[in-house]
Amino acid sequence: MKGTHFQIFLGMLFILFIIYILLKFTTTVEGLETLTPTTSGPGGVAGNADSYASTIKSNTIKLQDTFLISKYRKSYETVILNLDDLINNLMLQTTLNIDNNGKIEKVLESFKTLNTLSESKKALNQVMKFVDSQK
Repeated sequence: MKGTHFQIFLGMLFILFIIYILLKFTTTVEGLETLTPTTSGPGGVAGNADSYASTIKSNTIKLQDTFLISKYRKSYETVILNLDDLINNLMLQTTLNIDNNGKIEKVLESFKTLNTLSESKKALNQVMKFVDSQK
């Protein structure tokens, strides 16, 4: 009987030790505070929105300082126009290489490429508008 009591006692100690380890290595948040993966403290996303906005603004200013758009506007516009010409030629090449006698998968892949190129032209137009809007 003494042996079984001792085994039960050891089992209880082992279970208490496991519970202690689990509680020691987990963090406990008290009350209704929440921690989100995007924040390092309580308050959630709304609590850190001001600092997040100022970080974005700071990064934007750093990028603007590296581009010097007012100084290099013509060069940037030339690059954008050359890319637009490249995309036009790639679209023509893709159109002329559509194999209408082949498998439907190849035809669809060609149209996907054509659509991607078309979306790229739209993106270049947005970049050109941005460059033109800078002082």
